[in-house]
Amino acid sequence: MPTKKIYAGNLAIGGGSPVSIQSMTNTDTRDIDATVRQINALEAAGCELVRVAVLNTEAADAIAEIKKQIHIPLAADVHFDYRLAVRAAELGADKLRLNPGNIGGAEKVKKVVDICRQRGVPIRVGVNAGSLEKHILAKYGGITAEAAAESAMGHIAVLESLGFYDIVASVKSSDAPLMCRAYTILSEQCGYPLHLGVTEAGTAYAGSIKSAVGIGALLLNGIGDTIRVSLTGDPIEEVRAAKAILRAAGARRIGADIVSCPTCGRTRGDVARLAAQIEKNTEHIKEYVKIAVMGCEVNGPGEAADADVGVFFGKDCGYIYVGGKKVTRAATEDLPGEFMRYLDLYLKNKTM
Repeated sequence: MPTKKIYAGNLAIGGGSPVSIQSMTNTDTRDIDATVRQINALEAAGCELVRVAVLNTEAADAIAEIKKQIHIPLAADVHFDYRLAVRAAELGADKLRLNPGNIGGAEKVKKVVDICRQRGVPIRVGVNAGSLEKHILAKYGGITAEAAAESAMGHIAVLESLGFYDIVASVKSSDAPLMCRAYTILSEQCGYPLHLGVTEAGTAYAGSIKSAVGIGALLLNGIGDTIRVSLTGDPIEEVRAAKAILRAAGARRIGADIVSCPTCGRTRGDVARLAAQIEKNTEHIKEYVKIAVMGCEVNGPGEAADADVGVFFGKDCGYIYVGGKKVTRAATEDLPGEFMRYLDLYLKNKTM
């Protein structure tokens, strides 16, 4: 179902716009230099909207200076104190993430809505299955997908009652199946853009898998307008995982799509080492490029020819393809270096 298009700064979310990639800093927002460094590194990795925690007045005040030094839209994450949300919007936040139920009564919510309407700042209603309202938990007998969706719709109704409609919604959970059901229910009940995520997903390895299951399943069903992969550790890994999930789900052609064989007894070269080198050398790529690294003649020629740049190891030598055409052959020991040379040339020409 098509969703409403809203804007966070110059980033369109929903309404058929490309599914965007978000992340969140893990620096102390009051440390402006450290926060700016991390945001700029996230942007270089492919992040398109970044969120910062606003725990106090000093963190809110830092937004003005941070905004001067970054290039992507900034969202302020606020809980419990409506004044921090107001201050963040006043100082240039492009989006707010809050839960209308935990920042005070109707008058306080109205103050936030008023400044957001004045400044053109959308609000994400962020519901977490781990912190649902007591009356909803009692109604459903615990945490359920239906409970999460009802909580989100209740918060949305509060904003709508104040005449505010620049809304993004999320119903995150650390349980991927529950999260999928909650978002599916919510998508049938509201037409606002949906921010997808498996919250508290875990470490880079396990969390990426859990996120791929939850976010990927929804994307394959046409649900979702923006995503954040929530991982413990370096947020750069969140962006890398998000790009991979979007590619795998066919939701967006972005970054390096590496096709490499699992290797078997037929493998004639060090596919694993070459594939790892390619992955490292292309992790900064934002433009889509398909790269194939194959170990033998069984599937090698077909996969190499189907890629933008491909290679396969044959008997005593290997073959390199560019744009679907065989361009050269090289001895097995020379093939990795020769392939990297062709790949670098292709990427240079593609991004010029």
